[in-house]
Formats: sequence, structure tokens, C-alpha cells
Amino acid sequence: MRTTNVQDQVLRAALDLFSTQGYATTSVQEIVAAAGVTKGAMYHYFSSKDDLLFAIYDRLLSLQKARLDEIVARGAERGDAVEDVLRAVCEDVVATSIEFMPEGTVFTRSQHMLMPDRQAEVKRRRREYHEEFEALLRRGIDEGVFRGDVPTAMLIAHFFSDVHYLSQWYSPDGPLTAAQVAEQLTELFLRSIGRAPGED
Repeated sequence: MRTTNVQDQVLRAALDLFSTQGYATTSVQEIVAAAGVTKGAMYHYFSSKDDLLFAIYDRLLSLQKARLDEIVARGAERGDAVEDVLRAVCEDVVATSIEFMPEGTVFTRSQHMLMPDRQAEVKRRRREYHEEFEALLRRGIDEGVFRGDVPTAMLIAHFFSDVHYLSQWYSPDGPLTAAQVAEQLTELFLRSIGRAPGED
């Protein structure tokens, strides 16, 4: 999502306040004061706090879906092996989740406060991402690369549970870079879904 300076200022202020004092207890007045803009300026771009919460997460949703589409399309054009395509997808989703960790953390804590239509939109877009991810898994199963004895829904839940748990332990000041974490989590996942010994 392309933003103006005012949009960016408001989103940054909202993100900071939502993460430090919570979505429910943050007022619009506090957001505009922290952003250094007027309420009129904020309302030109965002109609409500609900709008802001959705916009914060929309950045991550939009980026990851665009990157997924790009990786899959590039892999198809080059004729890459499905494991290589899935590896690139997994590493990307981990790396971008770390890059946008504050956004993801705020949303995870506050998503239940979104208006019902916005919650439905988030679910729809997540499902769209997961369906494309699942298509790669099914292709790998059909090609005999990935195990077929576990439902794909479970494989998806297995990978994304690690992604959603990142905020509980990862620190940019820790011993591992985002790229190293992405590579290692992806490698663990791909090994776990490799074709089971003795599977026909």
C-alpha cells in the first residue's frame, strides 16, 4: 500500500500506541497528537480506529501475497522444482513476518476487535494465501516429493504456527539474523514434510 507522509505518520503513531498501551485503550486524540497531525488530516485517510488497525495489517497481507505470487510465477517460468519454490516462499514469509513483526503482533492481539466485515476480509485474504501455499504442497505430493500421509491442512498449520510464534522469542538483537531464522525454520519444515520412509 503506497502512503502519503500523513498516512505514514498516523500509521506509525497508531502502531506504536497500539503496541505499547493496547488498541482498546488508545484514543484517536492520542494517535493524532503522537503523529503531529489534526483529526481532520487523519480522517481524510482513515475513518476510524478500525480502519487504522486493518491498514496496519493490510501492509503485511498485501506484501506477502504479492511476494508469493511473484515467487510462484518466477518458479513456473523457470521450471523450478516444487521444493525450491516452496523453500523460497517459506523463507520469504518468515523474513517478512520478522520485518513487520510489530504490525503482526498488534494485529494478533487486537484482530478480534475489528468490525465483522473486516474480520471476514482478513480471513478471506489469509485463505487465499493458504490456498496458493496448499497448491504447492499438493503438487509436491503428486510428484512424490512431499509426504502424502498427513492432511495438507495440518502441514499448513504446522508451518504457520512457527511463523505466528516468532514474536514470542525472536529478537533482532539476538544471535540469529532474520535471514538465518528464515533459512533454518524453512529447512526444518521441508525436512518434516519430506516423503515418509516406505511411502508408495
